[in-house]
Amino acid sequence: MRHFPLKCNFTLKPFILQTLPLFTSGLYTFLQSEPLWQLSIHHGPLSHSGGWSPMVTDQEPWLQVDLREQMEVTAVATQGRYDSWDWVSSYLLLYSDTARAWKQYRHEDGRFVGNVNSEAVVQNKLSHAVRTRFLRLVPLDWNPSGWLGLRLEAYGCSYKSYVADFDSRSSLLYRFNQKSMSTVKDVISLRFKSHQAEGVLLHGEGQRGDYITLELHRGRLDLYLNLGEIRLRFSSGRVAVTVGSLLDDQQWHSVHIERFNKQVNLTVDSHTQHFQTKGEGHSLEVDYEVSFGGIPLPGKPGTFLRKNFHGCMENLYYNGINIIDLAKRRKPQIHSVGNVTFSCSQPQLVSCTFLSSSSSFLSLPSAASATGGFSVRFQFRTWNPDGLLLAVQLNPEPQRLEMQISNILDLHNPTYSTFNVKCSYLGPRVNDGLWHSVSLNTRNLQITLAGLCGKRLCHFHPGCPTVDCQYLTPAFQGCVRLIFINSQPMSLNQVQQGLLGNYNELQFDTCNIRDRCLPNLCEHGGRCSQTWSSFSCDCSGTGYSGATCHNSIYESSCEAYKLIGSSSGFYSIDPDGSGPLGPAQVYCNMTEEKVWTVLTHNNTAPVTVQGSSLYKPHIMKFNYSASAEQLRAIVSGSEQCQQEVVYNCKKSLPDSAIPLIPWVPFMCKQTSSLSHQTSNYWGGFLPGVQQCSCSLEENCMDMNYFCNCDADTDAWANDTGILSYKDHLPVSQIVIGDTNRTGSQAVYHIGPLRCYGDKSIWNAASFYQESSYLYFPTLQAELASDISFYFKTSTPSGVFLENQGLKDFIRVELSSPSVVTFSFDVGNGPAVLSVKSHLPLNDRQWHYVRAERNVKEASLQVDQLPLRFLEAPADGHLRLRLSSQLFVGGTASQQRGFLGCIRTLTVNGASFDLEERAKMTPGVTSGCPGYCSGSSSLCHNRGRCIEKSNGYVCDCSQSAYGGTTCNQEVSVSFDMESSVTYTFQEPFSVMQNRSSQASSVSTESSSRAREDVAFSFVTSQRPAMLLTVSTFSQQYIAVILAKNGSLQIWYHLQTDRSPDVFSPVLTNLADGRLHRIRIHRVGKNLYVQVSSGEKYTLSSDAELILIRSLTLGKNLNEEVMQAAFKGFIGCLSSVQFNHVAPLKAALTNRGSSLVTIRGPLVQSNCGALAESTSHTLQGKHSHTLCSLTRPRTPPLVMSRSMNLHSQHCIFSLCFLTPVANIRSPTQTEVKAESVCGLLTQKTIGVGRVRFWGEKSIFLIMQNKTCTN
Repeated sequence: MRHFPLKCNFTLKPFILQTLPLFTSGLYTFLQSEPLWQLSIHHGPLSHSGGWSPMVTDQEPWLQVDLREQMEVTAVATQGRYDSWDWVSSYLLLYSDTARAWKQYRHEDGRFVGNVNSEAVVQNKLSHAVRTRFLRLVPLDWNPSGWLGLRLEAYGCSYKSYVADFDSRSSLLYRFNQKSMSTVKDVISLRFKSHQAEGVLLHGEGQRGDYITLELHRGRLDLYLNLGEIRLRFSSGRVAVTVGSLLDDQQWHSVHIERFNKQVNLTVDSHTQHFQTKGEGHSLEVDYEVSFGGIPLPGKPGTFLRKNFHGCMENLYYNGINIIDLAKRRKPQIHSVGNVTFSCSQPQLVSCTFLSSSSSFLSLPSAASATGGFSVRFQFRTWNPDGLLLAVQLNPEPQRLEMQISNILDLHNPTYSTFNVKCSYLGPRVNDGLWHSVSLNTRNLQITLAGLCGKRLCHFHPGCPTVDCQYLTPAFQGCVRLIFINSQPMSLNQVQQGLLGNYNELQFDTCNIRDRCLPNLCEHGGRCSQTWSSFSCDCSGTGYSGATCHNSIYESSCEAYKLIGSSSGFYSIDPDGSGPLGPAQVYCNMTEEKVWTVLTHNNTAPVTVQGSSLYKPHIMKFNYSASAEQLRAIVSGSEQCQQEVVYNCKKSLPDSAIPLIPWVPFMCKQTSSLSHQTSNYWGGFLPGVQQCSCSLEENCMDMNYFCNCDADTDAWANDTGILSYKDHLPVSQIVIGDTNRTGSQAVYHIGPLRCYGDKSIWNAASFYQESSYLYFPTLQAELASDISFYFKTSTPSGVFLENQGLKDFIRVELSSPSVVTFSFDVGNGPAVLSVKSHLPLNDRQWHYVRAERNVKEASLQVDQLPLRFLEAPADGHLRLRLSSQLFVGGTASQQRGFLGCIRTLTVNGASFDLEERAKMTPGVTSGCPGYCSGSSSLCHNRGRCIEKSNGYVCDCSQSAYGGTTCNQEVSVSFDMESSVTYTFQEPFSVMQNRSSQASSVSTESSSRAREDVAFSFVTSQRPAMLLTVSTFSQQYIAVILAKNGSLQIWYHLQTDRSPDVFSPVLTNLADGRLHRIRIHRVGKNLYVQVSSGEKYTLSSDAELILIRSLTLGKNLNEEVMQAAFKGFIGCLSSVQFNHVAPLKAALTNRGSSLVTIRGPLVQSNCGALAESTSHTLQGKHSHTLCSLTRPRTPPLVMSRSMNLHSQHCIFSLCFLTPVANIRSPTQTEVKAESVCGLLTQKTIGVGRVRFWGEKSIFLIMQNKTCTN
C-alpha cells in the first residue's frame, strides 16, 4: 500500500496553541536577556483583548512561538495591541526546528508588511510553505507615536513525517522484485537537511548505460540523468543540471523530480529547472536496486564510490513508494547499510552573523596557552573578496597579527616593529559561500585550512616594509561558528548574554547568508558573481551589456547600421534587441538606396540532380546563418523579403507528362523555415497558384503549359523566379524527383534570403486629442524593462506612456517643455529620474527617449544629453507588478494626454505597431505629418532632420559627416607633424552625469563604462599614430599601426597595471587603401570591427574618468610615443568619439579654444586618395615610403594628395625642395621651379598651395629630396 504525507487544506486555519510563550529576549543586546513576560493565550490571538508588548528597556526584542511539533506554516497574521497606540509596521520572520539555528524566511525584500493601527488585521500568505516547529518574529518598525505591540496568529496544518538519519557511512537500498526496472515516467520527492556540502542522496544505474544520480556538491544539488548513452557512464563528460545553493545550512529543503520520456523538471524549494536528458532512449532502465544516502561498492560492505550523505531525509518517495516507511517496518525490499536511524539528530552548531562591513566585530579573551603562544580555530563562510577575519594582540604591545581575506587568506603583522611576518594561503579562494575551517598557531606560525591544501609556514622578517604595513581592509562580513581559543570552545550563548567578550552588529543563532545569484538575474547567459550585499553580472561573450546584461550591443537591422554611418559588410544584428533572441550574422549591402540584409545558407552553389524518383527523391535541406526564430524576426520586421529560385531541367517529367506534384510540374517542393508548410507555387508567381513566372509573363516556351519544364523536352529549359511572399520565406527544403530516366537531369540553385527596410523605424502615430490614447497588453516587465521611442510636439507637457498595477506603476512623460521624467514604483516608494535639456523639447523636432529599469538600477537617456542613473535600494522590492493595459499617448484617467507624434516605440526589444492600432482609435491617426516623418532617411550618419515651414534641413552637429544630408565625408590630410587635439569641457563623460538622487553611486560600474569610436583612414606609413584619448587621471586609449602595419588598440584604464594591447588585424593596413574602423566598449568587453567583428576582454571594466582630450595624429604623451613616435602621415576621415566629431570640429571651429591644431592640416578626400593608390598599386609587388625628416621651415600644404611613383618607390606623400630633381615615370627631370610655375605664385613660400596637375598633386616642403 502506498502512503503519502498529509496535505494542507485550501482553507487556512489558525493553529490551536495550548500555551503561547511570549518572550522579550534581547537578541542582539550586550546584557542578559530581559525577564520573560508570559501572557495567557487569551491575551494574544487576534480580535481578543491584550496582546504582546516588550519592555521599553529591550532595545532589540523578538517574539518566539513553539508549535510543539513540526507544522506546515502557510500564513501569519498580526494585529496591534488591543486599545493602544502599539503596533508593528514591519517585521522579519525566522523559523527553526531547534530554536537554536534559525533561518530567515525570504519574502521579496525580506520584510513582512505589518499594521498601520491597532485594530486592522494584516495577513501575509507565504509564497512557499515552511515546515517548522519554532517561529520567531523580529519587529523592524513600529508606531513612532507609541510603542510596539501585537497579537499574532499562524496558519497551516500538521502533516505526517517519515524521517531517516544518515551518518555519512550509511545508506538505504531499495531492491526491485525483478532484475531490472524500466520506466518511462518517474516521480521522486523528498526533503533533506544536510550537515555537509557534499553527499549522494540517490543513485541508480543499468548495464546499458542508464543512470540517475542526485547529489550535493559544494552546497548545490546536482542531478545526473542519462538514458541509453553508455559512453557517458561515469565519464568526465557527464553533465549535471544544478539547482539550489547553500543547501548545507542545516535547514529542511524539498526536492521534486518529474520525468516523462526525455523531459525532466527538477525543483528544489521554489526553484525549477527544466531540461532534456542525454542519450537516445526514452526510458530509464535501472538494474537491481536504487540506493539512498550513498553508492555502496558491490562486494565491499561499508565501501562507497562517492562521499555519502550526512544528514536527515524526510518523506522519501520513489515512484509512489514510501522508502523510509518500508525501512522503518523492516520490509524485505529495503536493505540497510551502516547505521540508519529513524529520528533526526540535531547537532548544536550555533552560528553568528557579522552584519556590517564597517562596524561588526566579536572580541574574545586570548590568554596565552600553557605551552606558550596562542592558537585559534573556527569555521567561517562569506561572499566578500576581502575582510579582516582575525586580529591577535602580541607581546609586547602594540604588536599584533592580522588574518584577512583577499580572495585567499593572508596573515601579516601590520605594526612597525622589530620583526614582520607576512604569508598567504595560496589555495582555492575562500569567498565562495562555503564553510571553511581555519586554524592559527602563533607558536610556529602555521595556518591550516581543513579540507584544502594543508599548511603554510610563515617566517619572521626583520623590519616592516611600508607597503606591507598599511592595510585598509573592511571588516569581515559573513558567518562564524565553532570557535576554539587555545583548544577551549567559546560559547556564543555566553557572548549573547554578555558573560563573555564583547561584540557589535552581530546576529546570533543564525547564519543569515543568502545567494543573490539564485535565481540568476543576469540575462542572456550573463555570469553572476556576488558579495554579501549585492551581485554583479559579467556580460563578456554574450553580445549584451548593462548591469544585468539586458541591452544588446548590436543594432537591430542593417537599416539601423546605415543610419549610424556604417558601410557594407558583415554585421551582427539583434532583431529583437533586448528580447530572448540572440544576435545573427548577416551581410549588409548598402551600395543601393535600399539597404539589403543578406542571409546565406549551406548550399549556395548550383546542385545537379540525377537518378531521383518519386519514391527515392532528392532532398536538400538549407541551414541558414540564423535560427528559425531569428529568421522569423528578421523577415517579419522587414518591409520586403525575397529569394531567387532557379531550376534548369531536361526531361524532368514521366512519359505521361502529368505532374506528379500538382503544384509544380517537375516534382519539386519547397518548404518555409518560418511556417513549416509546403508551398504549391514556384518563384515568380502568386501564392496558391500552381504556375511559374513564365505563365504570368506569358512567355513560356510552350504556351500549353504553365512552366517551361512542363514541356518535358530534350533541350534544357529554365524556370527562374523570385519568392517574395514573406510568410513562405525562407526556403528550408527542396524535394526533386523524376530525374532517373535516360537523359533526364536537373540543376537547381536557391539564392540567399534578401530583405530590405525596417518597418519599426518609421512606424508612427499622431495624437491630436488630449483625451485620446492607444492601449496595448500589459507590459511584461517584472524584473527588467527598456522603453525607447522618438517624439515631437509643440505642447509643454504630456504622458508618453503609462502602465499601472494595484500599487506599482511605470510612466514616461514630458513634464515640462525641457524636462523628460521617468517614474516608477516597485514597492519601495516612487522613484523619479529626470533629464533636463538646455533647449526646449517642444520644438516640433524629433527627440529620442530611452528609459530602462532593472533590479540593479534605472536610467534615462534623452537625445545626446547626459545619461542619468538611479541605483535600486539594497534589499528592496524587485518585481514590478502591473495589471492594467499599457496606455500610449495618454493615461487611463484621460488626463495629461500627449499631443504630437510618437514613432519607433520599442519595449524589451519588441516593436509596437502604432500605425495599425491608430487606425481604429478616435483622436489618433497613423503616421506623422512633415518631411522628417517618412520611411526614407533624409539625413544620414546620425544627422538629425529638422522640420521647416517650407521643407527640412539636416542638423549634422552630432555627426562626423557634413553636407546638406550628413553624407559627405569629412577628410583631412596629415603629415608627420600634424595633429588635432580636441579638449573636452568638464564634465564631459555621459557616464559622469548622475541623477541627484544617485549621487552616492560608485563610478566603478561596467554598465556605465563605454566608448564608441569610428573613423576611416588611408596611409602608407608604419608605424603610425591614429588616435589617442587621455584623461586627467592618466588613463588613455590609443589606436596605432604597428611596425608591420597591423592595427593595435591600447587601453590603459588602471594606472597600477600595464595597458591592455589588442591586435584585431594582423595584416598590413598601411597599404594606401581606405579602411573603416569601429570600436565599441561596454565594461570589459571590447568589440572591434574592421572587415568583420571581433570581441576582446579587457583586464578592467573601469570607465574613463574626466576625459581630458582626444588627439588625432602625433601625440606628445610619453608612453604612447614609445609605441608610435612618428605621428601619422596620411588621410583621416569621419572621426566619431561617442557624440563628438573632433575632425569636423577642427575644420569648422578653428578659432575654438576646444580645438588645438599643430602642423599643417588641410581638407582632403580619403576615398579619392585610396582609389588613386589602389590604381597605382596595380601590377606592383611591393612599395616603400620615402624617408622623411622634419623640415626646417614650415611647409606648404595642398588640398589633395596623390601618388608620384618611380621605378622602385611609391610615394603617397612626397616632399621637394625648390631646386630638387625628381624622377618621373618617363625618367625626365622636372625642376621645382617649373612645378611652381603652374601655381598662382611663382616662388615657394609658406602658405596653402593648390596645385592641380594632370598627373599628380604634391605636398611641397623645403630641404628634402625624394628619389628612388
